[in-house]
Amino acid sequence: MISIERFEGQMIYPMKSGKRYPMIHAVHILLELTKFKISLFAALSTFTGFILAHQELSGEIIFPVMGVFFLACGSCALNQYQEREDDRRMERTKDRPIPSGKLRPHTALLISIGLILSGSLILFYGTNLMAWGLGLFAMVWYNGVYTYLKRKSAFAAIPGALVGSIPPLVGWISWKGHLSFDSQILAVSFFFYMWQVPHFWLLLLNFGKDYERAGLPSLTRIFSSAQLSRMTFMWIFGTAMTCMMIPLYGVVESPVIRVGLFAAAFWLMWKDSGLLKVRSPEFPFHFTFNNINSFALLVMALITLDTLLN
Repeated sequence: MISIERFEGQMIYPMKSGKRYPMIHAVHILLELTKFKISLFAALSTFTGFILAHQELSGEIIFPVMGVFFLACGSCALNQYQEREDDRRMERTKDRPIPSGKLRPHTALLISIGLILSGSLILFYGTNLMAWGLGLFAMVWYNGVYTYLKRKSAFAAIPGALVGSIPPLVGWISWKGHLSFDSQILAVSFFFYMWQVPHFWLLLLNFGKDYERAGLPSLTRIFSSAQLSRMTFMWIFGTAMTCMMIPLYGVVESPVIRVGLFAAAFWLMWKDSGLLKVRSPEFPFHFTFNNINSFALLVMALITLDTLLN
């Protein structure tokens, strides 16, 4: 049996004082490495897709949700391993586990492989081949295509956003068992695709100069803050419109939930309309970033609530 002392010694560098990080700090480092919030978001959208397909809550939901969660955690950890040198040059990411020296690169790689294998096995044995294949496709697209494109193009977020549309499809297909896509799940998946682009770009507006210092292609080199803000708002506007189109495809039945989706869309546009007035890089873009993430969570909650109540 591996003791805590030995486990910590393998995972984490000692602090400068010579003391080792306590276990609770090791857990915090693991959450950072796996981008826990992003991975949880992917799991929640998988939950939404499964509920939409099954029309009720079932114990079988644990397999696609946990499978996607572990895959997402492993994919995020692998991404940090892949981008460790760039992360060292960026103010926003220099304190991540690998560049800060809290975690050895090879240990991070082993953790990522373990999580990816765990997620793959859960999807393979707990769902079906289609769901398993889609989960692996999302990982390959994120770690292979998107991570590569980030070094080549400032517009990598547009094809990269495809990753956001896949988890609800995994949830849907894990119950359906085949590629019987219909308008309902396609409408929901398209919503998540649209949401992903401004989600990426708002990070860029917050930390564009960091990308430039790291030598990565950045839209801040091509457009002014005002131009990029307006472009981002148009994607946010498109995301809100996609949300309002969801009821047209029969995804929700309750008139109250339909009104809720419309209200959420108008709330997002109203809250983020300040992007149209940006004149300098000092605009607090992090508030807008929080708004659009809260909006996506609200849409998932409304869709799930409507399905379970009807």
